[in-house]
Amino acid sequence: MEIDEFRCHNCKVCLGTGCLDELPGMGGVNKNENFRLNVSAWDRLYAEEGEGKVPELSEEEILSLLRYAPVTGAVENIGWEDEEDFYYDFFVAVHKAGVKLSLGDGTPDSKLLYGINAIKEMQKQYGKNYKAAVFLKPYPDENLTNRIAWVMPVASHIGIDIDAYNIVTMRNKVHLEKKSAYQIKELMRHTKVPFIVKGVFTREDIEMVKEAKPDVIYLSNHGGRVETRKGSTALLLKEVGSMLKNYCKEIWVDGGVRNKKAIELAHYYGASQVLVARPFIKNYCYNGIIGIDEFLK
Repeated sequence: MEIDEFRCHNCKVCLGTGCLDELPGMGGVNKNENFRLNVSAWDRLYAEEGEGKVPELSEEEILSLLRYAPVTGAVENIGWEDEEDFYYDFFVAVHKAGVKLSLGDGTPDSKLLYGINAIKEMQKQYGKNYKAAVFLKPYPDENLTNRIAWVMPVASHIGIDIDAYNIVTMRNKVHLEKKSAYQIKELMRHTKVPFIVKGVFTREDIEMVKEAKPDVIYLSNHGGRVETRKGSTALLLKEVGSMLKNYCKEIWVDGGVRNKKAIELAHYYGASQVLVARPFIKNYCYNGIIGIDEFLK
């Protein structure tokens, strides 16, 4: 594959300045405003906490917190030649780096099915207990119930990706829904693994998960790619993380994590898992490997 086919601009550090408004692609809406705020907030908050206040973590501890965030659309968003070919090789590379996996949903259904098949192939190599956190788009409930059945053999967790509702083109194309706390509770009844609500970012979202009480509350603004309130996930975690722990078992967070300090800060603010996507995708596109060195500096 020719390098110039990739949607990622291979910036030295992924700050959200090289792919402005590129959606599809690696960017987001509003000139990547929330993408850039996500990145900058971690360094700013770390400095505000003061030298020595945030405990340093070992490489083993960092890896225990780190998970690849769900991404689909390898062709339109990443620039990969073939959607199906991307998943298995990329997932194996993530696994070999010692990083836990997530699997995303998409349209057409083949995107989810390709990811499921990749995990099933990995189960042949690494054992049937090898699984990933799976995130489904907020389709109508009947469709979601079917998808939950599809993913159960490969799912360590199942999540509903509520922030995907803000992808206007997809919402209109496949009839995504804004889910209520009642609907979330009903979906939880169909799963036998921990249930995640991903995309909690607004006050409305927070009130909904306080009522629904999922196993995991996942703070995310879809990588700064969608229309939502202005702000960063890092600041939101600092503001509401401790309070939200009263309504769930774990807090997960993504958005703008680019180094070890950001992971340490997320853990300090109460996150049990820290999810990263763009840097891993960039390294894989240009190097054919997944490196975690940048998180350990």
